[in-house]
Amino acid sequence: MSETKFSNPAPLGLISFGLTTWMLSMVNAGWFTGHSMGMVLSLAFAFGGTAQIIAGIMELPRGNTFGTTAFISYGAFWWSFALFVHFFGAGVPAAFVGWYLFMWGVFTFYMWIATFPAPKALQLVFLALWITFVLLAIGEWTASITWHHAGGYVGLVTAILAIYLSAAEVINEQHGRTVLPIGAKA
Repeated sequence: MSETKFSNPAPLGLISFGLTTWMLSMVNAGWFTGHSMGMVLSLAFAFGGTAQIIAGIMELPRGNTFGTTAFISYGAFWWSFALFVHFFGAGVPAAFVGWYLFMWGVFTFYMWIATFPAPKALQLVFLALWITFVLLAIGEWTASITWHHAGGYVGLVTAILAIYLSAAEVINEQHGRTVLPIGAKA
């Protein structure tokens, strides 16, 4: 009887997160105006939200609590973000939006701690994401475009790290060796 091998859903979750984060972060960094949000919201629903949730569900039979929690949670983040911006954002105080971002930062902080035994590349994704959420929260609380742009730029770094890790996992698996290093596990 052969053992069932499940594919690794992490590259899917990472690229859907990274690509969507890149697009939103370009707006947050001030490269594009809010008129670009339609594309971001479409991507948030279809790829950032849905594909990440699918990746999280695929982590279940693999017994990966971290992957399940991360991908389903951040997939739900993208859905909640897109719903808020498109349907429910009118009249919500900026300070409350700051708390939304800050609490996602709290979640990301403890997920970052959970990455300590993982490869360095994954640790860096969560560290950069935690900093992104904190900077964006401060931007909302202070109504400071500088803090908001800083969050956008760190978000771009976060996206690059996630996209790199996705690429590394796919390329390394396909080649059967390390082509793109991800750093040693602790």
